[in-house]
Order: sequence, then C-alpha cells, then structure tokens
Amino acid sequence: MEPVNQPLLPAAFRYSIPVFLGYIALGAAFGIVAIERGYPWYLAVTMGIVMYAGAGQFIAVGLFAAGVSLWEAVLIEFVVNARHMAYGISMLRRFQNAGVFRFYLIFALTDETFALLSSLPPAGSAELPRRGRFMFLVSLLDHIYWNTGILIGALAGSLIPWNFDGVGFALTALFIVLMIEQMFRVKRPAPFVISGITAAAAVFLLPGELSGRLSLLSAMIISLGLVQFFETRFGTEC
Repeated sequence: MEPVNQPLLPAAFRYSIPVFLGYIALGAAFGIVAIERGYPWYLAVTMGIVMYAGAGQFIAVGLFAAGVSLWEAVLIEFVVNARHMAYGISMLRRFQNAGVFRFYLIFALTDETFALLSSLPPAGSAELPRRGRFMFLVSLLDHIYWNTGILIGALAGSLIPWNFDGVGFALTALFIVLMIEQMFRVKRPAPFVISGITAAAAVFLLPGELSGRLSLLSAMIISLGLVQFFETRFGTEC
C-alpha cells in the first residue's frame, strides 16, 4: 500500500498491476471481436470509454450483430449488470468523503476495480491519508488499461489480415469457465441446471425467428421465476 509521503500515481499503478495484466488481454479480445463483427476501431474504443462494462460490451456487440431490438438489449444488459447495484451499495460509505471524485468512482466501478477498492484500508488510516484521490487514480488507471487493450485489439484486427473464425466463441468459453467455477464455489447446482434446461427449451421450442431473438431473454425470465418458485415452495435455497 501507498506510504504516506509517496507520490499517488506510481503507488496507484503498482496497486493496479493485476488489473492491468488482465484488462490489456481482455480489452484486446474485445477489440478483435468488435472488428470481426464489422464495427470500426474507433467505435470499439468509444464503447469502452462510454459504456465500460466488460462482459456487457461483449454481449452488446453480439446482440446488435444478431439484430435484437433496443428494448431487448437494454433488458438483457440490465440483468447482466445488475450485480453492480450490490457493489455500489457496499461502496457508498467508502465513496462518501471522496468529494467530486465520487461521481467518476461510481461510473468506473467494475468487478476488478471493486476488488481493489474494497481491499483498501479504512478512511482516515495513516497508511492511506489521501484515500479519495487514490481511489480515483486506481479507477482511472483501470479504465485506461481497458481502453488501451481495446485499441490494441481493434487496430490489430483492422490492419493485420487474420482469420477471425472462432474468436467470437472466446466470450462463450469465458462464461462457461466462470459458471463452472461458480458452481463449485456456491455448491448449489440447481440454478445452473434450471437455467440450462430453460435455455435449451427456449432455443428448440420457440418457433422460427423468435428462437434467435427471444431465446436468451425468455430463458432468463423463466429460469429466474422457476428458481424463485422452488425456493418459495420448498423453503430451501436451490
């Protein structure tokens, strides 16, 4: 952690190195996927600056490429990113004395930035006397790492004649790995089984064009309803 008399920016950079290593790689992957889906490099970077949603950006690119309606995309993104509400509530007290920086801190609170900021010493600690500014610098650096990775990937995808077949599956593979890890961590397989069954049913049972446009949305709504029903009906967590 940052000593009292040490410059904040170098300390924030050292503190955020783990995120730097991950965001450069994942940002580059998003840049490549965006180019592969037909978006110009500058739009991919703009999306990273304005939206800054990590997995939400991958999902948004896929949704728009699939031609879903705006309200469907908004609802899916809301469900995917709803976890940030819990992050934000838990960080309200930490951001309370951050002054004008708190507005950017709220916007830039990604999963990885939350992990860094939530591990900081408490407010008023002699170890971190300029806490608000330090949190701002960590958040800003993470934002820069992400967009630098996007720029690298987008430019590489635009200038180098690579074969992008299968690159889009990288996000699917990432979510499969995260799902398996989550299953082992929470030791509650029922929600995952219910979600898998409803997703397969939505794909195969919805007719024609509706299958491609509504399968994800309908599967999310039905699986959430079923999980809630079983927990309410049997009084135990699925």
